[in-house]
Amino acid sequence: MKYRQLVPGLLVLVLFIAACAPPPVLRNEKLLNDISLVTDDPCVAPCWNGITPGETSWTEALTIVEDDVRMTDPETRTAEQGTAIGAQWSRVDGEMCCQMVSEDGETVSFISLSLAPEMTVEGVLDAQGEPVYALGAPVTEDQAVVYLFYPERSFIVVAFVAGADAELLPTSEVIGALYATPKDMDLTVKTSKLHAWEGYAAFSTYSADAPEEAFEVTPEVTLTPTPGG
Repeated sequence: MKYRQLVPGLLVLVLFIAACAPPPVLRNEKLLNDISLVTDDPCVAPCWNGITPGETSWTEALTIVEDDVRMTDPETRTAEQGTAIGAQWSRVDGEMCCQMVSEDGETVSFISLSLAPEMTVEGVLDAQGEPVYALGAPVTEDQAVVYLFYPERSFIVVAFVAGADAELLPTSEVIGALYATPKDMDLTVKTSKLHAWEGYAAFSTYSADAPEEAFEVTPEVTLTPTPGG
């Protein structure tokens, strides 16, 4: 079944981590080397590598990836029904790192990246400002992630935390990012439970398993499968 817009993209990140067996090593030096969230080079998020969800055509985006010497040529796959098309690729001397999807087959809808741990949360916040929301998900006893939401700018940063008993710190490493369209980011916020950003804090402050009353944002709408999706 196909669910609308960005929500599949966010779930790609969450479900990939949850479903891998054995659990992945999240701090992986073989993933994509990219510090553009700190440098804003070559463009400012939600643009990544010259690709902006909702603006860049699928054909142009594929050409950009194919011409990037850091990455292997993307493998593409089209939906059995409908217009959606997706691509994934690896770092040229590393591992599978990156995914890109177009819901309509014409324009990029979202990009998700698994990153080598070269940026810190402090570095990203210095460059991009503070997030609005955060949500934490445990992975293994000594691995967890906190998703930092920038809804007005349509991107999400994925930070590493050393387990559910640890803290999100200025030195916590950034291990992923997701770039989306404004429409899809808005839908994600309206269909999610999220904590307001309270600064660097214990993982439990942002845990997805917190009691209902602990969330500042709760779903306004409920997604349903699209017919034939």
